[in-house]
Amino acid sequence: MKKLIVMTLVLIGFFGMAGSKIDSDPSTWSKKQIDQWFEKGEWLNGWTVKPDSSINRKEFAISYFKNKERWDKAFSFLKNSDLLKLEVKRTDIDGDNLYASVTEFPSKNEADGKFEAHRKYIDIQYIIKGTVQMGVTPMSMRKEITAPYNETKDIEFQTVTKFSSHIATPDTFFIFFPSDIHRPDVKVNESVPVRKVVLKVKVN
Repeated sequence: MKKLIVMTLVLIGFFGMAGSKIDSDPSTWSKKQIDQWFEKGEWLNGWTVKPDSSINRKEFAISYFKNKERWDKAFSFLKNSDLLKLEVKRTDIDGDNLYASVTEFPSKNEADGKFEAHRKYIDIQYIIKGTVQMGVTPMSMRKEITAPYNETKDIEFQTVTKFSSHIATPDTFFIFFPSDIHRPDVKVNESVPVRKVVLKVKVN
């Protein structure tokens, strides 16, 4: 009887482990599993900047496992580059699949900020120097399109019914998916000089 119980427990443990290995699709994970994977932070590849709370963790996990090599290259670039000294231009990391654009500008007045969205690329946005506000809201909050989608520039502009505002500093970074409408780079109090890098991660 004891042997039978032991064998049963061993088999349960074995199939439980096998099931966890097979279930590697984040779209099937629970919120707890998503949070545990995200907060473990191995996907950062040693980059020590914190992800902002606005990031859609499930959407990120799905995209990460779909294009792991691409995401790993992105975070390795952020970790290993001297971001203060990078030239203000586009830098190809993996051709059109992944590239970085460094810009410098004064933070915007709220009236000059526009809500935008992309279709072909996911944005990793990181403020290297300065402080700005990032507005973000899901596509379901879109009110009306103010400028139709430009396929060449992969951008469209719209108004929104509501959004949340997040402070962006060199301590945090943001990820905006095609399902995220965002308004970047608005001044907090006074306009300040800003240095920023945006990594464009191709969706497919």
